[in-house]
Amino acid sequence: MLRIGHGMDVHRLVEGRKLILCGVEVPHTLGLLGHSDADVATHALMDALLGAAALGDIGKLFPDTDIQYKGADSIGLLRVVMRRLKEKGYRPVNADVTIVAQKPKLRPYIDAMRARLAEAMELEVELVNVKATTTEHMGFEGKEKGMSAHAVCLIETL
Repeated sequence: MLRIGHGMDVHRLVEGRKLILCGVEVPHTLGLLGHSDADVATHALMDALLGAAALGDIGKLFPDTDIQYKGADSIGLLRVVMRRLKEKGYRPVNADVTIVAQKPKLRPYIDAMRARLAEAMELEVELVNVKATTTEHMGFEGKEKGMSAHAVCLIETL
């Protein structure tokens, strides 16, 4: 059986935080604000995987009211999601992530992002895609107030 999931996440950009996307630190003057490392792209992917398996969302699994997730590494949380999928009898087939940000330019970091996600998902890197787009200076992403990400994935029964 095949199942499709979609995830979306948004975080505000602020000074004094590292910018982590798909588990990769990207040099920038601003970082994403959140309870964990605020990796907006990995959060969207986790929600896509959880949604495909009808396991809720990351807010349910990793509530921001729980101190143990303060500053958490989202790639580590992705590994927890993967364990949950396996326990329910699913594995990912592929994933596609889109990061929406005006700055910084992400192309130099895309291969490393794909590799980090693929390793955490136990997939070949060819089955994981990451891309970035701008909003042509429109909206909160375009005004550099925040970033968003969307992800879709396909899972199958083991």
